[in-house]
Amino acid sequence: MRDFLPICRADMEARGREQVDFVYISGDSYIDHPSFGAAIITRLLEDRGYRVAILPQPDIGDEAVFTQFGTPRLGFMISSGNVDSMVNHYTVAKKRRSTDFYTAGGEMGRRPDRAVTVYTRMVRRLYPQSAIIIGGVEASLRRFAHYDYWDDKVRPSILADSGADLISYGMGEYQTIELADRLAAGEPISAITDVRGTCYMTTRDQLAPGFVECASFEKVRENKLSYAKATAIQYGEFDYARGRTVVQKHGDRVLVQNPPAKPLDTEMLDYVYALPYQRTYHPSYEKLGGVPAIKEVEFSIIHNRGCFGACNFCAIAVHQGRHITCRSTQSVLKEAKALTENPRFKGYIHDVGGPTANFRQPSCSGQLERGMCKNKKCLAPTPCPRLQVDHREYDELLSDMRKIPGIKKVFVRSGIRFDYLNLDKDQSFFDHLVAHHVSGQLKVAPEHCSAGVLAAMGKPAIAAYKRFQSQFYKKTAKIGKKQYLVPYLMSSHPGSGLKEAIDLALFLKEEGLHPQQVQDFYPTPNTVSTCMYYTGLDPFTLQPVYVATDPHEKAMQRALIQYFLPQNRALVCEALLRAGRADLIGVGKNCLVCPDQKTAAILQARREKAQQRPQKGRDRRPGGKKGSPAGRGKKPATGKGADRWQAQNGSRKSGGGQRKGGR
Repeated sequence: MRDFLPICRADMEARGREQVDFVYISGDSYIDHPSFGAAIITRLLEDRGYRVAILPQPDIGDEAVFTQFGTPRLGFMISSGNVDSMVNHYTVAKKRRSTDFYTAGGEMGRRPDRAVTVYTRMVRRLYPQSAIIIGGVEASLRRFAHYDYWDDKVRPSILADSGADLISYGMGEYQTIELADRLAAGEPISAITDVRGTCYMTTRDQLAPGFVECASFEKVRENKLSYAKATAIQYGEFDYARGRTVVQKHGDRVLVQNPPAKPLDTEMLDYVYALPYQRTYHPSYEKLGGVPAIKEVEFSIIHNRGCFGACNFCAIAVHQGRHITCRSTQSVLKEAKALTENPRFKGYIHDVGGPTANFRQPSCSGQLERGMCKNKKCLAPTPCPRLQVDHREYDELLSDMRKIPGIKKVFVRSGIRFDYLNLDKDQSFFDHLVAHHVSGQLKVAPEHCSAGVLAAMGKPAIAAYKRFQSQFYKKTAKIGKKQYLVPYLMSSHPGSGLKEAIDLALFLKEEGLHPQQVQDFYPTPNTVSTCMYYTGLDPFTLQPVYVATDPHEKAMQRALIQYFLPQNRALVCEALLRAGRADLIGVGKNCLVCPDQKTAAILQARREKAQQRPQKGRDRRPGGKKGSPAGRGKKPATGKGADRWQAQNGSRKSGGGQRKGGR
């Protein structure tokens, strides 16, 4: 166990230490793998000469667990783990999940709800003088006042709520090094207010000039228009190259977000991923069956960070940023070779990816100097003319990896941005992807087919997916393989009503797709889509956006995507009736679903009622007479009645059909 960082007092003493510099508290079980933020930050600190202890999933009912390491020399670092604790605990229906993939044995309940806040308050009470820095996804995405889906209200910044000293937002390496060095030099945490990638609380009279201010916590809590405008301001400053300091008033104090930290360059990324990770969970978890989360990543390799796709529902652009940074090919290949020496390795690299696997270059040449374009996307609604598309380096990387002795297959599973791939005139990478790197199924994310919904998502039109799909199956057929696309689809995203959900069902039927999984939109903190969900407004245009909030309507939208499942028939029928699309209920080839008993009775009652209505025809309306066109009646001689008659019936002269303005 000496190869892992100490997780208890006995481990610390076994290393001959009486005190550590930092205690890192995590809501996850301890996995020493670079796919986990806790492992990266603690290994980085250790390599810089700091003594670090990890306290994974401490029992909040036992103070002795929190005090076992004594007072750390420099302070505490606190994270909920790789996932927001509320997302980890609850489904989109707000039901408690049964399994925690980031906990040994998959056991649920080993971390509290709102873990960062709970842990921080405990530490602040026990160690009131210690520096406390919070980070990770939960702290990073809750750094401003934010709509909280589980409370269904706006909560203050997690910094104000928890009582921590600083938030380290984003990936955190650069700010972690600077903070540790300055604390070690004797600088008090209260004086460290100028580190990029951090947030702190202060008073208005202490603010330096040059900031941009968004609406206060109190205002965004009460006014949805103010919330939407604040979101647009915050997103406008998330770019490291041009972002300014953003402030938000909370009562008599002010939250200050310093500009984002610079993304790690290739040299720094290579250094971070070369640290001595054990690439597995702590041995103490073996008796519990290990930690489920390791299964997907143990033999996967991360080669990039950032995503200039920046979908509105995704937190990557907020947390990692839109700039693409990559490890060198030598670094990635060295890691792949090291995997072959692992006794658990069976020859299969499960993934060589990142947020978007096939992004390995900046989106354009000008972004490093001027930053990413404000409130614009590189790929949606249409690709930017300046977008540079190049898969050659990634293609060569995968090719070289396939040649390493001991590696049987190299797969790409973390996601291909198909609209970007479509734009590459050189088809070599696409050909090689289909031939060598698909494990039977390739997951891609069209998400929807409706133009309005895709626009709200910040995704390209469905034509891009159709083009990719066509080429994928042509290339697959050409090499004689049976491989399939698995489309990720989302129901109830802002902009989607029953009409749009029906359009998606018809699209799936036309394409012969039977998705096995459907993701209902989950309003996670601080995304553009969550702002739309809460406010009903697009924060950038302030135009209204339809939002499905009724659980029953959301269930119908979800069922429509899987209209073919027998258990969804009643909901699909109800949705079609409600949307006025009874024509899609039946046994015809154009129908989506056969009627259930209740729907059949409703349709029969409608038919009987229609049959009982007077037949429209000659002699049936007042004013009609036998032999005259049905329902036309006599033309009043003059006045409004004559104008109305003319508007309804038009001019009918012999020779037929002439209307005002021409034939």
